[in-house]
Amino acid sequence: MNDFLAAEDRALLERHGLGTFDALWAKQLEAVDEPNTGRGGWSSVFRLDLEGRGFYLKRQSNYLTRTLRAPFGEPSFAHEFRNISRYQQLGIPALQAAFYGERKVDGEVRAILLTRALDGWDDLDSLLQRWSELSAVQQSEILKACGVLARQLHAARQVHGCFYPKHIFLRASGSGYEGQLIDLEKTRPLLFGLRDRVKDLEPLMRRAPEWDEAQLRELLAAYLDQPLDSTLIDSWLRRLTARRSHKGVR
Repeated sequence: MNDFLAAEDRALLERHGLGTFDALWAKQLEAVDEPNTGRGGWSSVFRLDLEGRGFYLKRQSNYLTRTLRAPFGEPSFAHEFRNISRYQQLGIPALQAAFYGERKVDGEVRAILLTRALDGWDDLDSLLQRWSELSAVQQSEILKACGVLARQLHAARQVHGCFYPKHIFLRASGSGYEGQLIDLEKTRPLLFGLRDRVKDLEPLMRRAPEWDEAQLRELLAAYLDQPLDSTLIDSWLRRLTARRSHKGVR
């Protein structure tokens, strides 16, 4: 695979001497958290700020995952980068890649994924922590944005696989909110219709105990593009509640 360098970011990165794999690998930065270890290697994330624009620089070494596409293993970032590209092609709002590249150095498999930081956006998890402080209008618009985002995802025949509040980012836009997704590593095609859709949505419901039934109806109304009193929403609530109860028992 050739290195990917987004046209919109090329000039900025090159002005700072960071337009190549080797330069990004060598750049000295402080990690934002402890590196992930396992799979025989490591993976770490760094914050990079250039001329008022933020990025997250992710580097990994021998941190491989095995798939049908790569039975002998490939960097986990390779799978994530393909999903980022797929979301962009399908028009699903999600984080954007600025650079991707891989190298083999003396038997070591290295990979870099540089993504644009979502500065100015809030993850749903943080919004839920102050849910009671938000106005009823804000709450309603956030629910609608989450429902629309899920509808866009599933209409494109994709399952996120980790549709959790911490992976949904929202930003006030006009009188409402717009949303996008991060952490696309577990994305896969939507193959099993209703079952896949319920399975993808239920974790969001389970991780948002702040939402009562009326608010869940608002989210589902946006997701299903139905009025609030629709019987289709009733049936979806029953399915989601049954799955949540089953997961709770487990």
